[in-house]
Amino acid sequence: MDLQQELNKTSGFKNLALLASQVVEGYISGMHKSPFHGFSAEFAEHKIYNQGESTRHIDWKLYAKTDKYYTKKYDEETNLRCHLIVDNSASMHYPAVKSQELGSLNKIGFASLATASIMNLLKKQRDAVGLSVYSDTYEYYAPEKGSERHHTMLLDQLNGVSVEKNNFKATDTYKYLHEIAENIKRRSLIILFTDMFQNDRQEEELFEALRHLKYNKHDVVLFHTYDSATEINFDFENRPTRFIDVESGEYINVYADNVKDSYKESISIYFEELRVKCGQYRIKYVPVDIQKDFNVILTTFLLERQLFK
Repeated sequence: MDLQQELNKTSGFKNLALLASQVVEGYISGMHKSPFHGFSAEFAEHKIYNQGESTRHIDWKLYAKTDKYYTKKYDEETNLRCHLIVDNSASMHYPAVKSQELGSLNKIGFASLATASIMNLLKKQRDAVGLSVYSDTYEYYAPEKGSERHHTMLLDQLNGVSVEKNNFKATDTYKYLHEIAENIKRRSLIILFTDMFQNDRQEEELFEALRHLKYNKHDVVLFHTYDSATEINFDFENRPTRFIDVESGEYINVYADNVKDSYKESISIYFEELRVKCGQYRIKYVPVDIQKDFNVILTTFLLERQLFK
């Protein structure tokens, strides 16, 4: 196996469920004023303990963090149906990493952990969650359910997508979004993680597919994942460098500084065009830098969950 093949192969997450739980707990503890900073019971099914009530359901772990008594609410009713979509195309496996660990995630690792963290919140709420994964094929589909076994199955699938990816496979995102839209029969909150890599011809078709997802009054959130260091700031050494399209295999040899300014201008325009077009179609557009934490993702999800009626 050559060096490039080694770089394309990672060990996946050692314990995705535990890592997602840590992300969520870190997010909760980072909130101030109240343990859920305005989300209260909507966030994790807690309510303030009233004197005289049974102490059986007091959350002692939360008490240790807040010095206040909260009891867990148990409501068997499913409040929300959420379908999570992960783009597993070759470009999502950039940049090359040896292992999926916090601080060194590539785009697919970041998207997988973010998805698992949202699933953690959905599980706390006893909401139903489904998952779709696509690349050059529609790789995986699971309908919305809320059981423990279902969550474990989805976590296993997410861990698998972060392990190894073959290069040079074109992805027709719009095609698989249409298929996913056909599979989702009941109104849901739909969350898509993708780096939005497609050619000019596909752009209109992509937004037609996103409009299809909006059909039947679904709410759609698009998390646009990117690596700010290289994909935004074009932070490369100024020496002869070969830049390869990981989905087509095409390449160009340039000095980074010769194209840096024009590249940054073009990518800025592209991001703004995406924001405007998503706004026109009433799609929530959220650019997400994989160099940062997951707070913007979890906050966006909680706000959208509250607005979902």
